[in-house]
Amino acid sequence: MRTWIAVHLLHPTLDTLCPDWRRLAAVVMDHDLVRVCSPLAWETGVRPGMRAGGVNALCPQAVLTQYDEHIHQSAMQAAALALLQYTPELALDEQDTLLLDVTGSLSLFGGIRRLYRRIQGTLQGLCLSARCAIAATAGGAWLLATVPTVACVAPSGAITACAHTRGRRCLKLHSLFGRLDTLPANALPAARPYEAWLDNIGCGTLGALRQLPRAGLQRRTSKQLLQALDAAYGKTPEIFEWITAPLQFHGRIELVERIESTEAVARVAGRLLEQLCGWLTGHQQAVTQMALLLEHERGRHARPPTPLALAASTPTRDPAHLMRLLQEHLHHLKLEAPVIAMALEVHRVQDLAPVPDDLFPDPGGTPQDRQRVIDIILARLGHDRVLQPQLHADHRPEMANQWAAAGPSRIVGHTVQGGERPCWLLEKPLPLAVRRNRPWYGTPLHILHGPERIEDGWWDGWTQRDYFLAEDEAGIRYWLFQDRRKKLRWFLHGVFG
Repeated sequence: MRTWIAVHLLHPTLDTLCPDWRRLAAVVMDHDLVRVCSPLAWETGVRPGMRAGGVNALCPQAVLTQYDEHIHQSAMQAAALALLQYTPELALDEQDTLLLDVTGSLSLFGGIRRLYRRIQGTLQGLCLSARCAIAATAGGAWLLATVPTVACVAPSGAITACAHTRGRRCLKLHSLFGRLDTLPANALPAARPYEAWLDNIGCGTLGALRQLPRAGLQRRTSKQLLQALDAAYGKTPEIFEWITAPLQFHGRIELVERIESTEAVARVAGRLLEQLCGWLTGHQQAVTQMALLLEHERGRHARPPTPLALAASTPTRDPAHLMRLLQEHLHHLKLEAPVIAMALEVHRVQDLAPVPDDLFPDPGGTPQDRQRVIDIILARLGHDRVLQPQLHADHRPEMANQWAAAGPSRIVGHTVQGGERPCWLLEKPLPLAVRRNRPWYGTPLHILHGPERIEDGWWDGWTQRDYFLAEDEAGIRYWLFQDRRKKLRWFLHGVFG
């Protein structure tokens, strides 16, 4: 049995052009007619189909927004691209509804509850209001998402924020059948042309529609109505055309109002990051370098865009990590001019290996988790204030291990055949006393292994040493050497853990 999540976007145009519609009397006009309105506008008497003059008379404080098909489609594409993070089987259905087949994604995201919360967080990051539903069939999920419930009364044309209720979660077929039977018959688009005839015969719900003789129902309606009804109840296969990510990522947002604070920049840039992560998941890739361009005034007062470079030491496509990295960079940014648009450019990506599913995971987290912490520290303090160990191709221990500015490691390594190296090296070798022909460091040191001869550095002072592994009476092991240029004197150079 499959698991579907339907995401019904209530109105992308209103979310894009008037993000504060929940607190305002917002109205979307289409050719001088009301297309949709917010709950506050509905309470004043504004209705779909009303002219602008009637809106101004009933609600003078209403914020009128002109419907834009391009903005509407751009918002739908942005939502589809961002939701590709969770499944490649994503389809666009009627009434601005996206259908996600998440059957193969449940174990990856820790179950349906966690996955559902992740999808809700993505929609919130995109600033899109949506009504979601979970069902065992795509048609059933679509119906539960598009039809308002008693807990979320939304008259036609009135946008309300709808939270997830138990009535929108039907993971088993028998519970889905009972929930669908209570829905109105006109919830199916194919049944709306025959709504008057169905009302006359007392068929007001999908359950009653199922009880009608199929042959007679097909003669009086259409074959599409029976197909849609069977698909919703899981009696016929459902075929969709899946949405695929474009070959190149182009993320850009034109702002309705100027932005003058970095907090607002972070909120808008989060929408671009969600789209980027969906695009990366669709191509099974991860990003290491990108740039956020903050565009300013054009025309006579034009200013060049402000670039904000973002770099991750390890490939990532986690929107939470990228957002945290962006916020750290924004803390150090001072806007020199208002921002009117933003664009996200991807400079370097690479293929990402599948996430390992270890039987015994490391309790300290994966190396990627630890590297993400380092990325945040670098963004907060700067690369010149954070050091990391770096190897150099030199046989002298004090030269082979050095500190360098944090960043991508450029290691020119060399292997040591048969040699042991201690965990700690002294900053400067410590001369040792010799008693009874043995080196002395608190107690006599007994030689266990050696010598290992190292001769190097002829260009800046010849180094000639014989290294030994020694142990004291307490069992602590040391790394010693004899300097052949200083009459075989003993020196302590390192301590083993």
